[in-house]
Amino acid sequence: MNDDEPVLLHTEGHILHITLNRPRALNALTHTMVRRIGEALTLAADDDAVAAVVIGGAGERGLCAGGDIRSIYEDARAGRRASVDFWRDEYRLNARIARFPKPYVALMDGIVMGGGVGVSAHGDVRIVTERSRVAMPETAIGFVPDVGGTHLLAAAPGELGTHLALTGRAVGAADAVLCGLADHVVPSHRLADLTDELSRNAEPAGVRDIVRRYATVAPEGELAAHRGWIDDCYAADTVEEIIDRLVDSGLAAAKETATELLGLSPTALKVTLASVRRAKGLGSLEAVLDQEFRVSCRVFTGHDLVEGVRARIIDKDRTPRWSPADAGGVTAAEVARHFEPLGDQELGLASV
Repeated sequence: MNDDEPVLLHTEGHILHITLNRPRALNALTHTMVRRIGEALTLAADDDAVAAVVIGGAGERGLCAGGDIRSIYEDARAGRRASVDFWRDEYRLNARIARFPKPYVALMDGIVMGGGVGVSAHGDVRIVTERSRVAMPETAIGFVPDVGGTHLLAAAPGELGTHLALTGRAVGAADAVLCGLADHVVPSHRLADLTDELSRNAEPAGVRDIVRRYATVAPEGELAAHRGWIDDCYAADTVEEIIDRLVDSGLAAAKETATELLGLSPTALKVTLASVRRAKGLGSLEAVLDQEFRVSCRVFTGHDLVEGVRARIIDKDRTPRWSPADAGGVTAAEVARHFEPLGDQELGLASV
């Protein structure tokens, strides 16, 4: 095993461990990493000695902060298409994880955002800890939730998923479980003992029972107490109406959220709202990933993704110049354009 490799693979007992190994970049995903995870899953699926797969992240900060945003920024600025190829393989990997025939155990410890959600939250045994911060923060950089994130958030109770999709806010362990992004809460100091016991288990059916023995009840989250205004305000049909309801609610938390939304990309907000609403009717993860691929390809060629990454990651001035600058300037036709078929460039997962 070479510690310089971006993905480390090792078998311990009956467990294949996949470790994302770019701790200085908070294990941000590259195309190479996506391919290697896919190759590892192919081997594990056919290996009778492997009872389950466990994915985790190197370092103390988290599983994965998402895709390599700087690479996407540079690719978009140069007019290249490497990011589209990356997304194609990444979204296919997300679908493979959901369909993996053996228990896929995701250790969602620390920061788990964007692409990190994609390689964890589609697994069937998803573990968060007291240190977990789970988010789909794409609207902050002028992008839209992807990696099956709109599928997950569309299934959250009430309008909680819409709230998280538009704001991009991170949630802790209890709220991740509430929203269906995770299944179990295990104290971080017990993860090593958990994985050690899993390695001694030869039966895939026994994995969930082992995890349940280590699970605890998380401290109370934040979202349940705000369900009233979240469900009411985000039930509106448009971004403009949502913001108006938040402002008019008379609640400080809602008004703060309105101010937050007004600073984000109007185009990203409108396309995100449409994406989550459409995802509810699509049914399968594969169909949603097909939709997200269309949206990602269209956003990639727009203005706001490059500008959002510039303002937040490159120059860090936090003053993005969105175009259009307000939601009223984003037409229904422009939003609809993001969902149009890509012809022979379609991802095509729903038809597989």
